[in-house]
Amino acid sequence: MNTFIQSLPKAELHSHIEGTMEPELILKLADRNKIKLPYSDEDALRRAYQFQDLQSFLNLYFMCANTLRKPEDFYDMTLEYLKRCQQDGVIHTEIFVEFQSYRENNIVIEVILEGISAAIKQGAKEYGVTCYIILCFLRHRPAMEAMQTLDHAAPYFDQIVGVGLAAAERPYPPHLFKDVYDKAHSLGLKRVAHAGEEGPADYVWQALELLGVDRIDHGVRCAEDPKLVQRLIETQTPLTVCPLSNVKLRVFPDMASHNVYKLFKAGVNVTINADDPSFFGGYVTDNYQAIMDAHPFTKADIIQLAKNGIQASFLPPMQKTAWIRKIEAHR
Repeated sequence: MNTFIQSLPKAELHSHIEGTMEPELILKLADRNKIKLPYSDEDALRRAYQFQDLQSFLNLYFMCANTLRKPEDFYDMTLEYLKRCQQDGVIHTEIFVEFQSYRENNIVIEVILEGISAAIKQGAKEYGVTCYIILCFLRHRPAMEAMQTLDHAAPYFDQIVGVGLAAAERPYPPHLFKDVYDKAHSLGLKRVAHAGEEGPADYVWQALELLGVDRIDHGVRCAEDPKLVQRLIETQTPLTVCPLSNVKLRVFPDMASHNVYKLFKAGVNVTINADDPSFFGGYVTDNYQAIMDAHPFTKADIIQLAKNGIQASFLPPMQKTAWIRKIEAHR
């Protein structure tokens, strides 16, 4: 079945580009930029990937992201991920880029996008993978800073498809960012937000009602509120579920306890994604395989999940239709 999943055309809609860096690249960038990390080799760094909760992961995540300084760093990171996408059967991806992470090092948006955008062009040419950028705000930082980041990014909106909201949910509810989301909407940008991972179902309501999101990132705690689940079913608002991430960060104790199968069978518009694959032990195919191993998903279900991912993407309608036909014809 793994071969079938891997060759199935898929979209990845929940991927933090910094979280795709494998230990080898992190250490290479640290050496290139003369940054000292408290890890002697790849194995030592990988052994640090044992997390008690979301915050313990974020501490390591931001430390590793600190190795990115120059356009070529962002280029190498992005192109390596797009190569992995091709190997994994991912034909389209929408990546989160957290510009605020680089403020302390005085790395401007232009430097970040110079590298990432060049890699996106090369990835489309070399690997046949399309990639959109989502400007992702950090919720533990002031909402005013998010607004400033949106303003600074204005000259590059031709390279940015939408805005997102990530990092520790508690105690930073979505309503704090209503103004910046309203402005993003007025500028024609798509809107997504992390909600209902460590935060309660109410955060999903806020993302829907106050931020007007097109998709909910994670969203698995919607199950705590039957009315919310019904709302998601009726509106078919996509959830970008990341199963291996949820287990690694102890949202669920194990994959058998994950509610992805129940949500999918109830009619929720579930998509399958990897989140931060290097840190959580698996890319998109690995996530599909993990839920199949733990739950009674059929081949038809897997095809539907892949179709959900394409339909929930921000691709043009004609491209969606073409890819969905290819998925339906896949054997």
